[in-house]
Amino acid sequence: MLLSNNVPRNLWAEAINTACYIGNRVFLRPGTRNTSYELWKGKRPNVSYFHTFGSKCYILNDRDQLGKFDAKSDEGIFIGYALNSRAYRVFNLKTRTVMESSNVVIDDTRLKSKNDEEEDVLEDDSPLERVVVTPNVGTSNEVTQPSTRVPNLDSNEPAPWVRRLHNKEDVIGDVNEGVRTRRQIANLISFTCYTSQIEPKKVDEALNDEFWVLAMQEELNQFERNEVWTLVPRPKTTNVIGTKWIFRNKSDEDGNIVQNKARLVAQGYSQIEGIDFEETFAPVARLESIRLLLSISCVHKFKLHQMDVKSAFLNGFLQEEVFVEQPKGFVDAHHPNHVYRLKKALYGLKQAPRAWYECLTQFPVDNNYTRGSVDKTLFIKRDNDELFIAQIYVDDIVFGSTNNTKVQQFVDVMSHEFEMSLVGELSYFLGLQIRQMNDGIFITQAKYAKNLVKKFGLENAKRCDTPMSTTLKLSKDASGKSVEQTLYRGMIGSLLYLTASRPDISFSVGVCARYQADPKESHLSSVKRIIRYVNGTSNYGIWYSFDTNASLVGFSDADWAGNCDDRKSTSGGCFFLGNNLVSWFCKKQNSISLSTAEAEYIVAGSGCTQLLWMKQMLVDYGFNQVFGNVRARTRMCLVCAKTAYGDAIGISLVFTSVADRRSLSAAWPPNETAV
Repeated sequence: MLLSNNVPRNLWAEAINTACYIGNRVFLRPGTRNTSYELWKGKRPNVSYFHTFGSKCYILNDRDQLGKFDAKSDEGIFIGYALNSRAYRVFNLKTRTVMESSNVVIDDTRLKSKNDEEEDVLEDDSPLERVVVTPNVGTSNEVTQPSTRVPNLDSNEPAPWVRRLHNKEDVIGDVNEGVRTRRQIANLISFTCYTSQIEPKKVDEALNDEFWVLAMQEELNQFERNEVWTLVPRPKTTNVIGTKWIFRNKSDEDGNIVQNKARLVAQGYSQIEGIDFEETFAPVARLESIRLLLSISCVHKFKLHQMDVKSAFLNGFLQEEVFVEQPKGFVDAHHPNHVYRLKKALYGLKQAPRAWYECLTQFPVDNNYTRGSVDKTLFIKRDNDELFIAQIYVDDIVFGSTNNTKVQQFVDVMSHEFEMSLVGELSYFLGLQIRQMNDGIFITQAKYAKNLVKKFGLENAKRCDTPMSTTLKLSKDASGKSVEQTLYRGMIGSLLYLTASRPDISFSVGVCARYQADPKESHLSSVKRIIRYVNGTSNYGIWYSFDTNASLVGFSDADWAGNCDDRKSTSGGCFFLGNNLVSWFCKKQNSISLSTAEAEYIVAGSGCTQLLWMKQMLVDYGFNQVFGNVRARTRMCLVCAKTAYGDAIGISLVFTSVADRRSLSAAWPPNETAV
C-alpha cells in the first residue's frame, strides 16, 4: 500500500490499521459466506464509502476564521477510517497533523505511484536542457546574472541536469516559495508515528489509541515513582473523591505537536471544607516581580535561566486524609472495589497548590536560601559580593547569579530533590518572549499578539497608528445597540494579558474594560481599534538596557472627572529602575474628587504604596537608595509642605501618609518627561 500509492513510509501504522479495517469487511478467500464484521456485528458491512489508500484529498478548514479570499480547504492524504465514527482519517499537509473529519473530498483519480511517475519522465518527448549555473560572486549591490543556457554538447565536466516541468504562468501560488520534496514531507511528518494528533474527549477514545495509553501509563508511573498513593479497602464513612483523565497535546513554539500529555486529576468539587481540606491559598510571583528581576539582572549584567518541575503537585504532602477512586481503564483486577489513599497532592485537589508551595519553598530555606520579606516566592543567597536570585511561579523557576558556579549548584540541588525539565537560558516565560542579548534584554509578546489578532479575524483589517482616538470619550451609550458580551469580554481579557509587556495600550484597554457588563457597538469599535493597532505593532515590547543603575524613580498623575458617566478621575503611574520601566498602572479612582488637587493627591498615595513595595523588594536584592517623583504643582505643595486650604481640607487622611514617608522624596520631573 505504501509503495504502490507513493505514501511516506512513516505512515506504516496507518496503512496497517486501514488494511485491518478493510480486511474485516471484505471476503479474503473464495467460499467464505460471511465477513468478520458480519460475524461480529450480525449485519452486512457497507463499503460504499471506501476509498483508495493514499489518495489526494481536501479537508474543510473549520478551525480558523477565514477571509473572503482564503482557501476554504486544506490539501491532505487519505490514510484510513475513524474507528468510532463515519469520519475519515487524513494527513493534513498544511498543519502536518493526522486528523479525523467527515468534511473531506477524496480524489481517487489523481493517484500516482512512484513507477508511474518514473514512466512519465521517460516517456516525455520534451527535450531536456542543460543548465550551467553561474555563481554569484558579486556584492549585494550588484545585479545577479541569470543562468546561461547552452546546447546539450559533450563535455569533460558534466553540468547538472534539470527538467523543466511548468511555465511560471501555469503555477498556482507563489513560485518563489518553491515546493517540498517527498523526502522533506516524510521528515516533517515523521513525528506523527510516535504521537497522536487528536485530543480525545472521552477515556474510551483514549484507550483505543496506543499513544494515549502510553501517555496514561507514564502518568501512573510518575505516581509510583513519587509514592503518591496506596491501594486500600474502601472506607465506609469517609468521602471518596472521583478521578478524571485530562488529555492535552503539547506543542513547540512552531505549533508542532511534540508530546501527548495525559493528566489524572481529582474531582475536587466533591471535597468537603473542614474535612477534606483546610488551607488552599498559595502565592505566586507577580509579573512586576518578574520584570524587576529582569531589570536587576541588567544592573548586575548576568544571564537568567529557567527550569520547571515535572508533575509538580505530586510532590506536595497532604495533611488531611483523602481517598480517591481508581482511574478508569486502570482498575486493579484483583481489588476492583478498593480505593487509593493519597500520601501526596493530586491535581484537582483544592489544597494541592498550597501543599506544593510549602514543599517547594521549604526546600530552598533548608539549603540556606533566604526568602524575600515582601515577596514570598523570591529566594536570595549572598556570599560576599556574589548574588544568587530565584523567583518561583507555581512549578516554573527563574534564576540567575553573578557567579555561574552558583547557578550550577542550584540546578544540582533542585534536580537531586525534584524531577526537573527544561533547564536552560530564560527565553519564554508566562507568555513573555524574552531575548537576552549582550547589551540588554528585550521583552515582547509578539507571538501572542499575532495570535490574538488572528483569533478575532482582524489580521486583514486596516491598521491604526494609535490605540485610541484623542477626541472620542467613551460613555455607557444607553441608546446604542448592544453587542455579544462573550465576544467583547474575550477581547478585553486577551488584551489585558497583552499589557504585561505593552504599557502603551494599558489606558485604552482599561477604559474599554469598564463596559463589559453592557457593551455597545461604540465600545466594540474602540476595542477593535486597539486590536488593529496591535496588529501593526505586534513586535513592540520593552527594552531593558545594561546601561542602567539601581535608583528607583516613579511618576504619577491623574485627570480630573475624566469619566463621563460618574465623573470619577483616572489614576496613572509608571516606575523605573534606572532607565528600565518595571511597573505601571492605570485605573479609575474609587471616589469622586472635588478638585484636581484631590485627584492628584489620591494618585500620590497609590504611587507611594507602589514605591514602598518596590523599595522593599530592592532592599531584599541589596539596594537601599530610592527616589520618588511626583508631577503636579498642587500635589507637590500638599505633600511637601503638609498644608491644606479650602476644599483640600476634605481630602481623606489616608493619603497624608505620603508626607510622612521619610524614605521617599518628592521632586519635579524633568520637562521632557511631561506629557
